[in-house]
Amino acid sequence: MGSTVTTTEPARTSTTSSRPGYGQLLRTRGAWTFLLPGFAARQPFAMLTLSIVLLVQHTTGSYGAAGAVAAATGVSMALFAPYSGRLADRYGQRAVLFPGVLVHALAGLTLTALALAHAPLWALFAAAVPTGASVPQVGPMVRARWGVTLGDSPLMTTAAAFESVTDELTFVLGPLLATALCTTVTPAAGLVTEAGLTLVGGLLFAAQKRTQPPVTTGRHARVEHASALRVPGVRVLIVTFLGIGCVFGGMQVSLAAFTESIGRPGLNGVLYGTFAAGNMLSGIVCGALVWKAAPHHRLVVGYTALALAASALWTTHSVLLLAALGLLVGMCIAPALITGYTLVESLVPAGARTEAFTWLTGAVALGQAAAVTVAGQLEDRLWDGAGFLVPMAGTVLALVVLVALRSRLAARPHSRAVARGVGHRTPVAVD
Repeated sequence: MGSTVTTTEPARTSTTSSRPGYGQLLRTRGAWTFLLPGFAARQPFAMLTLSIVLLVQHTTGSYGAAGAVAAATGVSMALFAPYSGRLADRYGQRAVLFPGVLVHALAGLTLTALALAHAPLWALFAAAVPTGASVPQVGPMVRARWGVTLGDSPLMTTAAAFESVTDELTFVLGPLLATALCTTVTPAAGLVTEAGLTLVGGLLFAAQKRTQPPVTTGRHARVEHASALRVPGVRVLIVTFLGIGCVFGGMQVSLAAFTESIGRPGLNGVLYGTFAAGNMLSGIVCGALVWKAAPHHRLVVGYTALALAASALWTTHSVLLLAALGLLVGMCIAPALITGYTLVESLVPAGARTEAFTWLTGAVALGQAAAVTVAGQLEDRLWDGAGFLVPMAGTVLALVVLVALRSRLAARPHSRAVARGVGHRTPVAVD
């Protein structure tokens, strides 16, 4: 394996340095053609849940009902996302995106109209399911396009970090935008804007044909497109990302309830934005470092820190302390996300990576949906701040699974993907 890295390194020296950085990544030819529209089309994942919570809570007066409708959206997204990714691997991203963004925009506007009309809860659930199921999986698709654009470049880990930073930037801007629109314009403005961004950004992203991953046909298609869920390491990562989703969902509902209880609902976006900003900043640093430890070891250490930080959320009732603790929790999430996505490159064949990425994205959505539901019920039935117990429970349980099954995340020496996905930063022999 060491010879593989040695023989390919001279060919890269003309275009990459031994410590590739973000500037070099962003100068990659053709990158901006899918990055800009992709950024707009990724807003649903950042705006959708909070926009639904704020709208439905406004029309029903219940965080429990709002959390349940948002959870229906998240569950349907989590269940359908992997199939969307698999279809994209098999038939191409354009074939999935064009109908998907149209259905999502229509379903989101329908949900908005039903909520404003004070429709019964079952009608909101009926509209929430297609709204979530049709969320375009642009983040995983962008990650797959980096693989096409960069090939075997050492910039792949930098790209993984950049994508996690981009995700977190949407989580900084998304909640702020959703909160501002719902509280200063109209409670429906968040969902309407989300549908518009999805439609425009998704169509522009789908129009970029040159960077789309090629579709495998012929005798190798069956092997290349075997389900990513068959890889044991992917199943461990799914559980890990479920715990991360619990943090996102628990924070969204609990921060909204906390700011409402102190009579300052406008602080919700600021507090959640602080949490997401910590995530984004640590992601920037994580991608700029040269790591010596193996990725699966880094994941265990980083996730332990996340569980400890999340376990302290429910203990504070001060705005400043909650902001500081939220910042710390956010700083612990990015390394786990980046390492998890990087491990996909070493564990999963190229023809199934979009599906693998969507399994992880779907796991976050499913964990978020479950957390929104449980946290909403806890806030309605128990004390203010009880919803913060959800991030603690989710991360601790996931950490137990991660520690017990961490050996399944180690890249196998016979895997050709090891040199591509991990070897550029960490010598393969470490694993």
